Parts: sequence; C-alpha cells; structure tokens
Amino acid sequence: MEVAVPHLDYLDEFKSVLKDYRPSEASQKLFKSVPIVLLVGPTAAGRNTLINILQDTGRYRMIVSDSTRPPRNMGGVIEENGKVYWFKTEEAVLEGLRQGQYIEAAVIHNQQVSGANISEIQATLDSHKIALKEIEIQGAATYRGYNSNILCIFLLPPSFDIWMERIKSRGGMGDAEIYRRLQSSEKEIMEGLQADYYQFVVNTEIHLAAKVVDELANGRPAYPEKQAQGRQRAGLLLKEIRQYLAKPR
Repeated sequence: MEVAVPHLDYLDEFKSVLKDYRPSEASQKLFKSVPIVLLVGPTAAGRNTLINILQDTGRYRMIVSDSTRPPRNMGGVIEENGKVYWFKTEEAVLEGLRQGQYIEAAVIHNQQVSGANISEIQATLDSHKIALKEIEIQGAATYRGYNSNILCIFLLPPSFDIWMERIKSRGGMGDAEIYRRLQSSEKEIMEGLQADYYQFVVNTEIHLAAKVVDELANGRPAYPEKQAQGRQRAGLLLKEIRQYLAKPR
C-alpha cells in the first residue's frame, strides 16, 4: 500500500512567519526560568538511550515538540500523541507561531513543521524537573541565543570502529545512507568544536555517560582536562570520518 507523503497547505504562510521568527517576550522570560539540558551528537551516539536513563531518575522531563505531520502507523500501532511529537493541525501551529509561543520551529523538507512549544517549558517548570531535549546542532544554537545558561552536551562514540559497528547494527542502512549520515556527522562535529559552550561526553559506557551528564546538569563544574580529552576525541573522530569519506566508492 502506498504511504501518503505529508504536505503543507500553508507552506508559504509558514515560511513567511518563520523568516524572522522570535518567541514573544513572555515566552523568552519563561524559557529562562527552567534548567535545560540539550543533547547533540552524531547518529548512533546513544542519545535516545541516554535520555531514557536520565528520565528514569525522575529528575528530568523530555521536551516533546509539536508537529504538523500526522501520526504514523508503526506496524499496526498508531504513534501515540506526546511520545515522539504532539500532533497538531497546521492552523494551530501557525497561530502559535504568530503569537510567539514556540521557542523554535522549522519547515522540514517542505512537508511538515515541527517545533518546541513554550507549553512544554511550562509543564517542566510545574513538574520541578530539568528539561531535556535531543536536538540538532543548529537548533541548539537557536536555544542558546535565548538562554545562555543552557547546558549543551555533545555526545560522542568512544571510537570510529565501535561507532561504525553501532550504525551497521541498526540494520536496513545501505552504504549510501551510511555515507550521507557520516557527511552530516562531519558537519555537526566540526560546528561543535567551533563553539565554546559544549561539554563533550564520550559514550564509552552509557550509564557512566549518563552519570556525567547528570552531575553536570546538577551543578558539578566541568573538569578542564576531561573537556580537553573530549575535544581531542572529537577531533580524532572528525579526522577518521574524513578518511572514510575520502575512500573511493
């Protein structure tokens, strides 16, 4: 059966409102009142597992973005609202953007709009927990523009070989897709190294990585030598990615 491709009836309106978008003053004020941890990292670095471990402590609340795309049928089970996304109509998201109720939002492949609503920040404040969000590096920069106290974690695999094993173990990913993901990872790591606000955490063992993130989120100062080691690991990984991408295909 052919799967329907999402589309946007209000594509031009979304592009217009997002061109110079900023949250409202009230949204920005609320956004600064909640401790937030952003998790950035290349594909298969372990962000989702890390998020699950941190949420299990009871001290964190995952920020779930809104999306205009409809829920997907995953093997006969329809995606649950509030798990991957809060599924909303185009009209509702567009109105929220016009009122400045989103921290950030983006048009994705001209097919859907997704973004974090300030209502998720309010819910986290009410829960007295730390906000937690997996995010792309461009989105992290946007968040930092509104709140420079955000903790930005860049999660890294322990080595290129182990990382490749993790990527390939996911299955259903051909050489072309792996190549494309490594290209994206190269860009992400390069941008992460250029920024001065990332705490680099190496995922040698996921529970140890979660412990490091939890300590940083709860006020433990970052050890300069650990960050130097993390940046060194990122630089080595970047070099190995480029060597892989340069191989004849």
